[in-house]
Amino acid sequence: MEHGVVDRFEGDMAVIEIEGATRDFPRASLPLDIKIGDSVIIENGEVRRDNSQSARRRTEVKRLMNELFE
Repeated sequence: MEHGVVDRFEGDMAVIEIEGATRDFPRASLPLDIKIGDSVIIENGEVRRDNSQSARRRTEVKRLMNELFE
């Protein structure tokens, strides 16, 4: 099992960052509502969103943005 973050979409491919490196996955193999910045779990070739980690990342990004623009 690997953990990663959706970095970007390039055409029909999703670029996922895993431990500092990026790997391409067919966009069709990801959940339809996946977004850039979502955390994912990759297991047995299946990519699924890690909902709890994605929520933590969004909260942290909002906190950092608020600090930056205060």
